Amino acid sequence: MTAASPRVVVQQTAVAAADGAAAEVAARARAAIDHHGTFSLAVSGGRSPWRMLAALAEHDMPWQQTTIYQVDERIGPAGDPARNLVGLRNALASVGGAQVIPMPVEADDLKSACATYAAELPGTIDLIHLGLGPDGHTASLIPGDPVLDVTDADVALTGVYQDRRRMTMTYPRIARARAVLWLVTGSDKRRALSQLQAHDPSIPAGRVDNHDQVLYCDAEALPASR
Repeated sequence: MTAASPRVVVQQTAVAAADGAAAEVAARARAAIDHHGTFSLAVSGGRSPWRMLAALAEHDMPWQQTTIYQVDERIGPAGDPARNLVGLRNALASVGGAQVIPMPVEADDLKSACATYAAELPGTIDLIHLGLGPDGHTASLIPGDPVLDVTDADVALTGVYQDRRRMTMTYPRIARARAVLWLVTGSDKRRALSQLQAHDPSIPAGRVDNHDQVLYCDAEALPASR
C-alpha cells in the first residue's frame, strides 16, 4: 500500500466543507453495506467533526449497520467536557442508531487499555476521519512525541500535550483503513495543509500513509499557492 495525495474538495465555508464531508461519509457507508454488510467509521476529536456528524441526519445513512470508533481521546473521567466522547455523542444526538465504541481512557492500566481497544477494532476500518492542527498534528500524533515512532501497536499513549495525555490510533492502523477522510477548515491551517499535501514528513500529518484519501477544506484553509 502506498501513500496517495488526497483528492481535494474545496468549499467556500467551513459549514459547507463539513456538509460535503458528511455526504462523503454517507456515500461510503452505503457502498460498504452493499459490499460487506457493515460500516465502520473512526472519528477524530477536535472542532471539525461535530458539524459533519450532525449533518449526517440529512443523508441516507445506514445507522443500524454502522459502528463508530474513536481515533483519539484525552485521558480523563467520564463526562469530562474536554473528552472527545462528549462532543461525539452530542453530535450524534439528533440521529441515533449508531453504536459508539469509546476508547477506555478511564482505565487504571492505560497501556493494557490500549491493547484492549486495539483488539476491539475491525481488521480493516472502512473510513477514518482525520483533522489537522495548525502545528501539523493529526489524531493525537503530536510533533516530537515518541508515539510517532510506534509501529508495533495499533493504539498507543502519548505524552502530555496541551495539559493532557491522550490515547490514539497509530500510523500502521491508519494505513490499513480502506480510506481516510480529512476535514480541514480555518486560515490557521493553511501552512499545515500545504505541508500535508506535499507529504512533508516534518509534520505528523505528512506521514499519514493510505492509498485512498479525500480532503474537504474551506476556502480559508486553502494554501495561497493553489
